Amino acid sequence: MAGYDTVRQAAGVRSVIGLTGQHSAVDDLLTGRENLEMLGALYHLSRSEARRRTKSALADFGLTEPADRPAKTYSGGMRRRLDLAASLVGRPPVLILDEPTTGLDPVTRTDLWTAIGRLVANGTTVLLTTQYLEEADHLAHRIVVIDRGRIIANGSADQLKDRLGRDVIEVRVADSADFGPAATALASLLRDNSVLDRDRQRLTMPAPHGAATLSAALGYLDRAGVRVADIGIRRPSLDEVFIALTGGPADGPPAGEAAEPASTSPQSRSTR
Repeated sequence: MAGYDTVRQAAGVRSVIGLTGQHSAVDDLLTGRENLEMLGALYHLSRSEARRRTKSALADFGLTEPADRPAKTYSGGMRRRLDLAASLVGRPPVLILDEPTTGLDPVTRTDLWTAIGRLVANGTTVLLTTQYLEEADHLAHRIVVIDRGRIIANGSADQLKDRLGRDVIEVRVADSADFGPAATALASLLRDNSVLDRDRQRLTMPAPHGAATLSAALGYLDRAGVRVADIGIRRPSLDEVFIALTGGPADGPPAGEAAEPASTSPQSRSTR
């Protein structure tokens, strides 16, 4: 990592990485400002440099106004931003984020995505582990899919999606009783990488011929008398790629040990 052997040069690795874990690591009794200045002291920064970096980090993560309040008064989203700011006081070239947006509301999650994007634009390499595949799709330049401790696929989001075809057809039936007949009617269009999600009453299959495949699917369903709630053609999602690769959802039993490490860095931008 960053040119160091992670086993033989562990001290060197620790000197170039920052870490934000799943759970907040800030001191509740200290203010946001005091938390960051304390970390600056642990990095052996001068007092003036620690204060300068603290002021900059608080501004970057929208924490200037509550900076002098105890961290215990912060909301969940503010604590996550303070966590991220704390991991950057030492200016590490590599930042490891372990499910940083777990439990955050959509607005706060988007704000954190924006902050991570700024870090990457400014030269930080980020290794992100997430169960939110939309997050990996939005942020990552290279994605590694892990199932039960083994790497089963890697590449850019577009490269992984291409495994299901450039376009897919999604059919959502009107009632659970229509799911089986729909699968039977569409049997000639289904492939090994099709996703049949009975719980959501949804079938997703490759559309190699685009609109022509969609027209064929509509014809088969109509002749079988299947009631369709919705049908359309679109690009596949990473959730569908994950299910096709592992045979189960990211948070379900078949992939219970799975996570999705995603690397986002200036050097890997060209792979998107």
